Amino acid sequence: MFDPESAALSVAADLLDIGAVTLSPNEPFTWSSGLKSPIYCDNRLTISYPEVRDRIAGHFAAYIRERCPDAEIVAGIATGGIPHAAWVAQKLQLPMVYVRGKAKGHGKGRRIEGVLRPGQKTVVIEDLVSTGASSLDAALALREAGAEILAVLAVFTYEFDEAAQSFREHGIPLDALCNYRTMIPTALAKGLIREEDVQLLNRWRENRHMYGS
Repeated sequence: MFDPESAALSVAADLLDIGAVTLSPNEPFTWSSGLKSPIYCDNRLTISYPEVRDRIAGHFAAYIRERCPDAEIVAGIATGGIPHAAWVAQKLQLPMVYVRGKAKGHGKGRRIEGVLRPGQKTVVIEDLVSTGASSLDAALALREAGAEILAVLAVFTYEFDEAAQSFREHGIPLDALCNYRTMIPTALAKGLIREEDVQLLNRWRENRHMYGS
């Protein structure tokens, strides 16, 4: 049985413990987009921790069994979603494909690798959702190729409103095992941030440009 609260707490603890998520409210990080942020998330680190990646795959598999029981194939989004999709597909004994950021410029010029049959009910796996633009683009590429998208599932989401809105506009369910609102109190409980940091961290999610960009 999938327990969303338990899964969120478990994943938050794991990501913090391995350093995949780092919080620095007073000395913000600079993302590749130029945005200054008090949180940095690198879920690629999970691939180096067998117990962590197995727990994550187990949560994904439980979610899919319960909420997407008709799933016929698992799709991973390059690059971070690919290993998680592989582990989930193995647990569910389902076929897998993955989606490139853009079509290859050589060979057969594929963007989707693997065998995807028209009409297949597909669950898409991503490692991280921020604005959701790249995740939505991959889901739409799968839809264009004939897939029926049941859901896009991420390991972690910042819960930006624009991501949820974009997915709603295209009729694609978006969900994540863990989210920003779970991460902050978990970090506080672990002593990784102070009580006075919490308000600032919560304000940033509402106003991402509070540090400048």
